Amino acid sequence: MSKRSGLYPHVRVDAADVPAVAHAGGALLTRTVRVSGLGTTLSDALRPWRKNLARHDPAKVVTDLAVSLALGGDACRDAALLRDEPSLFGPVASDATISRTIAALAGDIERVEKAIAQARAAARSHVWHLAGRYAPNHDASAAKPLVIDLDATLVTAHSDKEHAAATFKRGYGFHPLCAFLDHGADGTGEPLAMLLRPGNAGSNTATDHERVIKQALAATPGINPSRPGKRVLIRTDGAGGTRELLSFLHRRAVSYSIGWTLPATTPELYRLVPEDVWQPAYNADGPGAKTASASPKTPD
Repeated sequence: MSKRSGLYPHVRVDAADVPAVAHAGGALLTRTVRVSGLGTTLSDALRPWRKNLARHDPAKVVTDLAVSLALGGDACRDAALLRDEPSLFGPVASDATISRTIAALAGDIERVEKAIAQARAAARSHVWHLAGRYAPNHDASAAKPLVIDLDATLVTAHSDKEHAAATFKRGYGFHPLCAFLDHGADGTGEPLAMLLRPGNAGSNTATDHERVIKQALAATPGINPSRPGKRVLIRTDGAGGTRELLSFLHRRAVSYSIGWTLPATTPELYRLVPEDVWQPAYNADGPGAKTASASPKTPD
C-alpha cells in the first residue's frame, strides 16, 4: 500500500492477500530519493525550468529516468517500466513530456548541470551526516585518506548519436571520464562526477582530468575543493601521467598515486636509486606490501 509523499509514494508492507507489483526493488531507490533529501533539493534546484501549471516536476522526470535505468532500461521510452506501477512510482510523464523536458533542460545545460550537481552534493552531505561514524569521511586523515579513483570507460552507440565517434578500440560511441569514491574492501564505489566525451576523446587529456577532479572534490562533503590537503588521495592510471595534471594536483596539496609506463631500461635505472630514498609501497590490500617504490626526498 502507498500514499503520495514527495516525488514518490510512501510504500509500506501489506500482509494481506494482494498481488505483487513489478519492479518492487525500485522502491529502495525511491526511498533513497526521499530519505536523502534528493527529491526536495533537486525539485528546488530545477524549479526555474518548470513551466507554470506544468503537471510533471522536472526533478521527477530526471529521477524517473535514473530509476528506469537502474531497473534495466537503456532509453527514455523505458520509463514505461515505472508508468505501469503508479502505486509504486507515482505519476510518470509520457514519452512526449519526457522528451520536451529533457530538451528544455539541455537548452540551458551548463546551469542545469550545476544545479543538479549542487542538489546531489547536498543529498550526499545529508546521507553522510546520517551515517555518522560509518560515513566515508568520518576519520579521514593523511594516513587514511578519502580515495577518489579516476578512469575512463567506453560506451557503445549502436546508431549515429550526437558526439558519437570512433574509439581507440575500434568501436563507436562515447568515452566518458568518471570519478568514484572508493569505499574500500567493505563497500563499493560511489560516483562523484562524470564528464561525457565523444568516442575519440584523448585518454591522457589533462584538462579533462582536471575538470573531473574539480567536480569530484566539489561533490565530496567536508573538504575544501580548492585545497583539500592530504586527507584526499587522487588515484588514476597512466592516462593521468602528464606533467600538467601532476602540477595541478601538487598545487592543491592532495595526495596522489599516478601510474605510468616504465621504460625498457627500468632494471638498470633501479640500481641507480640510492637505498635511503626507498619506502614501503601500498598494494591493493593496503600497507605492508613487501614491494618497494622509489620516492625522491625532494620532488622535482
